[in-house]
Amino acid sequence: MNWRCALASLALAVSASAETAPCRTNDPHGRIPEVSLVPYLGGLDHPLQLAHAGDASKRLFVVEQPGVIRVVRDGKLLKRPFLDIRDRVKYGGEMGLLGLAFHPRFKENGRFFVDYVSKRGGLHTVIAEFSAPKGADAADPGNEFNLMMINQPYGNHKGGQLAFGPDGFLYIAMGDGGSGDDPHNNGQRLDTWLGKILRIDVDQRYSGRAYGIPADNPFPAGLQDGEGGLMEIYAWGLRNPWRFSFDPVTGLLYAGDVGQDHWEEIDVVEKGKNYGWRVMEGSHCTPGVRLDCSNEGYAPPILDYGHKEGICVIGGFVYRGHEVPALCGTYVFGDYGNGRVWGLLYDPAAKQVLRRRLIAASGRHISSFGVDEDRELYLVDLDGEVLKFAPKTAR
Repeated sequence: MNWRCALASLALAVSASAETAPCRTNDPHGRIPEVSLVPYLGGLDHPLQLAHAGDASKRLFVVEQPGVIRVVRDGKLLKRPFLDIRDRVKYGGEMGLLGLAFHPRFKENGRFFVDYVSKRGGLHTVIAEFSAPKGADAADPGNEFNLMMINQPYGNHKGGQLAFGPDGFLYIAMGDGGSGDDPHNNGQRLDTWLGKILRIDVDQRYSGRAYGIPADNPFPAGLQDGEGGLMEIYAWGLRNPWRFSFDPVTGLLYAGDVGQDHWEEIDVVEKGKNYGWRVMEGSHCTPGVRLDCSNEGYAPPILDYGHKEGICVIGGFVYRGHEVPALCGTYVFGDYGNGRVWGLLYDPAAKQVLRRRLIAASGRHISSFGVDEDRELYLVDLDGEVLKFAPKTAR
């Protein structure tokens, strides 16, 4: 699998904006419109994520894989980086600066969090906190505070998404650590952080950790005598959940989990659920692991699609903006391999996708999607551009 495929599944941090209420729809049977993709920004170096800080500044922040975060103000890219940590980021393949999330109270406390692969002291992922002065367009790279250091066995499948949930906790996507068929079975093991969605409390400390453990995490007691699991685990059985996001209306966590040789999948991730990897690839047995298997005990994806449709799913967002009203309530996602963008309508009561439609053929190397403070939607092209979603223009 092309390394860019895995990069494309990184997800974007969403901070709730008090200024613009999300659009709402109660019609899961509604139509899904085609959209236009309008050029918005260029001149970027391997951009992987676009986020906003939820501080009413209307700024956008772009994560560049080599280790830089750029500021976009009034549609223009500022020359000075918001953060430059290239001196400590291992860049190449599926490695680099992979994720960014702003604290829900960033406007008051200036705290933000990043996920990167370190070039210092062996191969590992670092989850680190930085801070910026109030209203500043630059942060001090010297004030890094490391929360977690996660050893990595191989150079691929790093996950990388960070996002704060509606509960105020920080969610962290970790891939299975790489290679093929998850040779260490990290997706199913509960004594490793790899192949998981993790959840931590960055406003507390617990038992020598640099963070707290939410009391209702699946394994609050941790591992004991081979039973239970690591305290930080929220969900498991994932291969490479590059990008995930929360719907601000329903609170559902949507994730695009990058597949291996045959199937790409979209999951609605719930606490304490096992999503099947490496036994299952999507809703199918993984050929290199099991030719026959049972899906009992595994949470199925809400959607999977074969490699005739695309080869690398990129998780996106449920659209809650106002500029494309017919798109309201539609989960938008794409594929790195062919640049296609789909929309789907999901009924959480019935736990099924009611409709899916191709809404744009971008022709881009999609690495991510992002939203601004007004919840308008953007597509991030790994080749250096950002495009904005707009209503389909008449022909």
